Amino acid sequence: MGTGGGADVLAKRAAADGDGDFELERPATVGTAQGEAAGHIGPRQGGDEPDALDGRAKALHDPDPYNTPPYGGPGPWAPAPPVQHPAVTSPHGAAPQSTPTPPGAPVPGATAMPVPPTAPMPGGSTDPSGAPSSPSPWQNYDPWAPRVPFQQNGAALPGTEQRRARGRKALVAAGALIALVSGGVGGVVGAAWERDGGIGEVRLPQAGKEPAGRAPDSVAGIAARALPSVVTLHVKGASEEGTGTGFVLDGRGHILTNNHVVQPAAAGGEITVTFNGGQSAKATVVGRDTGYDLAVVKVTGVRGLTPLPLGNSDNVEVGDPVVAIGAPFDLAGTVTSGIISAKERPITAGGEKGDGSDVSYVDALQTDAPINPGNSGGPLLDGKGRVVGINSAIRSAGSGSDQSGQAGSIGLGFAIPVNQAKRVAEELINTGKATHPVIGVTLDMNYTGDGARVGAKGTGKGPAVTRGGAGDKAGIKPGDVITEVDGVRVHSGEELIIRTRAHRPGDRLELTVVRGGAERRITLVLGSADGS
Repeated sequence: MGTGGGADVLAKRAAADGDGDFELERPATVGTAQGEAAGHIGPRQGGDEPDALDGRAKALHDPDPYNTPPYGGPGPWAPAPPVQHPAVTSPHGAAPQSTPTPPGAPVPGATAMPVPPTAPMPGGSTDPSGAPSSPSPWQNYDPWAPRVPFQQNGAALPGTEQRRARGRKALVAAGALIALVSGGVGGVVGAAWERDGGIGEVRLPQAGKEPAGRAPDSVAGIAARALPSVVTLHVKGASEEGTGTGFVLDGRGHILTNNHVVQPAAAGGEITVTFNGGQSAKATVVGRDTGYDLAVVKVTGVRGLTPLPLGNSDNVEVGDPVVAIGAPFDLAGTVTSGIISAKERPITAGGEKGDGSDVSYVDALQTDAPINPGNSGGPLLDGKGRVVGINSAIRSAGSGSDQSGQAGSIGLGFAIPVNQAKRVAEELINTGKATHPVIGVTLDMNYTGDGARVGAKGTGKGPAVTRGGAGDKAGIKPGDVITEVDGVRVHSGEELIIRTRAHRPGDRLELTVVRGGAERRITLVLGSADGS
């Protein structure tokens, strides 16, 4: 504003003081020389006084050096609010009617407000016109936008959700890094631990305690019930001794075993029976039979004996499971298991004397349950723990049937069927002797053909067919070849004896006989002979 403008203001004010009335002058139009020379001067208030030094009216506020809206230029996000100008009062106090002024057009009668040049930011440069060459961060300020912190470059700082997302990503990355490092360290430590055997005292993993009971039909269940009834026999004779097995037949102290087990003490010796619990007792021979290879001994003064139940060997089928109990090599209480691998297997055992008096003929049950020397006389049990056979012989590698040798099992064991053993045991207990079923003929044991041939002469130059015997009554003649017994083929004299011994005296047999090339069938009733 020039000096002339200030004089006009003072003159009008003096005139008002003289008349007691005054009115404000209308604001000069923006862009006039007064607005260009003066600062931003708004309408004076009642208390405003002219500047005493230069005669200019004092601005209502200091010029804004940062050009901040609404006094500076509009922000980039919202238009600047319209500038409110004081209305011009008419001499009569009525506000004159005016038309709206388009934005950006000069207001008639308004004094132009000079815009101070924008102060350059530190480090910034300005062009010759005074405008900064780079945008100022304050030019992005918007007073009507949500309050968000700004960075130095004017960009909004990340919000809460953005910061949380970044934090989660950082945590995931940190966790992955920790896992990777931990895995590597753990692998190195684990490898060293395994290589060096760990650190400190070694503790190996172990299963916890389980119930002691087992299923009744399991091997363990069968053994648990049978072992108290199985005994070990130690036999001493004048020239030999041995070990075998037996089992309790009744509460009176009768024990069944093999004849070849007690043979050393037959002519005078000592038999000691040791029970599963460890107690021992002396035993005496009640009876024995060489042909069946069975014997019964008796202990006295022993209470609480538990006999083993007897099964039925006729019910046994090939493939049935079985359990063998005995004292192989004097290892008492040994339990093995297997199956019935064959039935009606004709075997002979003994014969050490050379005259045939000690040969036993057995129509045996064959089993693959391991049986070894010392098992002789022990029980062969079925799946219900019942005795179906008496273990008697094994087939060892490189030899025939072995009863007392030290050869081990090769999976071929033989047991006397319990049906036959029961009859013989009853006879031995009741009479001391066992009876044998006989046909009443003498066989030619040197015959190599198929079947069993009746000899030409009998024992001691007697007849080959006993007069009045079962064979004589059925019409058997010397030289006849017997090929079948009850429809079962026989291939030798031993097999005919075994098939006959499988029956009782008085049983009826049907034989197939070949005479002069012709077959004929005959029926006979078995006779009886005392055993030895």
